[in-house]
Amino acid sequence: MREITSRPSENFETGLYPQIGLFIGGKWIYGRESWSIVRNPSTGNTIGAVPKATTEDLQHALEAADAGFRIWRDTSPHERSRTILKATDIIRSRAKEIAKVLTLEQGKTLAAAEGEILRSCQFYDWEAGQALRSYGWTLPGEPTLQKRILRQPIGPVLAFTPWNVPMSAFARKTSAALAAGCSIIVKPAEETPGTAVELVKCFEEAGLPPGVLNLVLGDPAEISSTLIASPLSRLVTLTGSTGVGKHLTELAARAMTPVLMELGGHAPVIIDAGVDAELVGKLAAEAKIRASGQICASVSRFIVHESVYRPFAESFAAALDNVRVGDGFDAQSQMGPVANDRRLAAATAMVENSVRSGAKVAAGGKRIGERGFYFEPTLLADVPLDADIMAFEPFNPIAGCVSVPDIETALKVANSVHLGLVGYAFTHDLANAERIQRELEVGALSINHFDTPGADTPFGGVKDSGMGREGGPTSLDAYLVQKTVLQNTGVLRA
Repeated sequence: MREITSRPSENFETGLYPQIGLFIGGKWIYGRESWSIVRNPSTGNTIGAVPKATTEDLQHALEAADAGFRIWRDTSPHERSRTILKATDIIRSRAKEIAKVLTLEQGKTLAAAEGEILRSCQFYDWEAGQALRSYGWTLPGEPTLQKRILRQPIGPVLAFTPWNVPMSAFARKTSAALAAGCSIIVKPAEETPGTAVELVKCFEEAGLPPGVLNLVLGDPAEISSTLIASPLSRLVTLTGSTGVGKHLTELAARAMTPVLMELGGHAPVIIDAGVDAELVGKLAAEAKIRASGQICASVSRFIVHESVYRPFAESFAAALDNVRVGDGFDAQSQMGPVANDRRLAAATAMVENSVRSGAKVAAGGKRIGERGFYFEPTLLADVPLDADIMAFEPFNPIAGCVSVPDIETALKVANSVHLGLVGYAFTHDLANAERIQRELEVGALSINHFDTPGADTPFGGVKDSGMGREGGPTSLDAYLVQKTVLQNTGVLRA
């Protein structure tokens, strides 16, 4: 029986958490009525309050972003790059302190929080370079006719970021927008506003012009409907659930505004015959507990060849049983709590559904204690394909495991859902590896490891997992528009 006996984060609840405000036009705005509260997932205690932007605040943010865009688009790429890198240096210097805020409001371990911050700095490094690489084209033409394709910033961007990776998603959006020459209004999740506040402070100190980066909080429905409907908004980007993504895309379509969507996943892991099943089981446990399974790239559906199924499941379950679950500030913790009581209830319901369907609980399966939002890392074995765990993204530390006779069946099971963000495969068969690359319906695929794309590689999904790509050589495409210029250089005579 697991117990949570130490909650060192409680020592930081008073004094460490920042005051949450709006940041519009280069100024912090406080004193608005409270929209919601922020809780420490480890204790359930209230640690902050989220202000509600007024209708006037939202209009002010739009106007500030429009004014900021006119300044930033005419700022040279070299100067934009220098400002981004200056802010990134500040972020790195404060990584340990910002990590404490992130852990306090999100729950992941302090090491994981600091890792997210440092990884996010790589996004800024990459996009600062991309600012200098957004080339246009000159086309062949007649001697007196120049044909040029210019790439120009699209305009003010609206970004909506989630609670599970409050630093990483914020960095993805702001790094590309700022590198391209766009201004941006960010609406972070109300569960994790403190990380966003700390990040904005770094750009404020770096000298980013007023209005280029704005932060709003409050009623999500009012914010999205008001900002997206405005003709001042030129791009909508979200990292979040498929349901929210479809809703924002509908709002954007009414305004003829393009979107960039990185949405939910339900990552399949195909494990072929002939692999070291015990080793892969241990690696699977390490991957499953990252951020308590609350990331879109989290491993969730293990589709295992029948010849290695039992040793894999036994190794996976044993490794999960040995995971140290605890407060993110406890150096001994390997996995923290889930983010809130909703995720806790969803985890319990998913296990109950799977058991009713005929699955076996090979590891975990229960809430830990009565205080805070802790759930055991869980493996469900011999899962029927109609169980919820096989159809819906768990977004918690739960994985399902099924046995299959061949690679064809594995691919059929893997492709049976409407999501396709990330997939994984373990195989020593080159022909099977090539077939998985061709046929697995995902936007990113990792073979024989559990890493995911970084700043220099594109990331995004297919099917209901979104549209567009973030990162990599094409990272600025969504934030730029092409303008064709045909210039007659001949002498015009009356």
